[in-house]
Amino acid sequence: MNTRIVTIDSSNINQTDIEEAAEVLRKGGLVAFPTETVYGLGADGLDGNASKKIYEAKGRPSDNPLILHIADLEALKELTADCPENGIKLAKAFWPGPLTLIFNKSSKVPYSTTGGLDTVAIRMPSHPIARELIKRSGLYIAAPSANISGRPSPTRAAHVIEDFNGIIDMIIDGGMVEIGLESTIVDVTSAVPVILRPGYITAGMISEIIGEVEFDKAVLAKVQDLSIKPKAPGMKYKHYAPKGDLTIYEGNSDNVIRAINIITKEKMKSGFKVGIIATDETYALYEEGIVKTIGTRKDESTIARGLFEILREFDSEGADYIFTESFDNNQLGQAIMNRLLKAAGYHIEKV
Repeated sequence: MNTRIVTIDSSNINQTDIEEAAEVLRKGGLVAFPTETVYGLGADGLDGNASKKIYEAKGRPSDNPLILHIADLEALKELTADCPENGIKLAKAFWPGPLTLIFNKSSKVPYSTTGGLDTVAIRMPSHPIARELIKRSGLYIAAPSANISGRPSPTRAAHVIEDFNGIIDMIIDGGMVEIGLESTIVDVTSAVPVILRPGYITAGMISEIIGEVEFDKAVLAKVQDLSIKPKAPGMKYKHYAPKGDLTIYEGNSDNVIRAINIITKEKMKSGFKVGIIATDETYALYEEGIVKTIGTRKDESTIARGLFEILREFDSEGADYIFTESFDNNQLGQAIMNRLLKAAGYHIEKV
């Protein structure tokens, strides 16, 4: 397949290119496009055959549900069987933005989109290109992250091209994304809403709007549980993984740095290439290996934005082993640790 790659300026959207992408979607094709979180791989979410193409292209397990992207609140009337008050409150507070809500689905949403579930995941992105594409297509766009299943999510079009050039119909290059982590997912079908995936919208922000909110046990787990039936993307399977073996070091900062320096020397003496994920505060304290700073602990959003890109950089440099510091399990740090744990296959060394 010849993949069409177009560059679109989000501040001055080329309507001809957007219409071309919209037409690809209307014909049942696949288009990768930027959102404020990561790049998405889009298809017509109400076309069961189009949704199946997403699973095939990504190599994604069929029980891993997709997220439907909408442009206005009116869409909820068509896509959901009911809209609980908590869901409406959260939608009005955080849409458009990096929040996905899970509702009971209407009969119009095919099971091939929901991974066989009677619930549907919905969000309204804030990225101008994503919003324009939804409006011009006239569709509800099913779009997981635009990466081969299990690999680090894409934050640049170059990452999408690496995974899907020659496989999908079209890629829209809209530059680097703003946030760099997938949306927060909240299930609002129960009396007390449940966070299924942490993200930029934190538990504290959510509780300010609706009061009590809980975490699904899988979110806080530090071991993998394959018995989990996923109600949201990323709950069950290993995700975001680099090609090298990733290990998280957790503990006092001095001890973590010392332990990483020791293991790095050991691996390098054995002929392995080692990557280290540091922060601005610790970068100069590592003695050997390929050391990259992910951002500053003074601003966790810089760490979130750089996480997937740094994992892909280590892939391109052929790192056999990657060692990383851990991050505080609160606020945005919780979302960062959630992604790191899945990328590392829950491999943590406590020091």
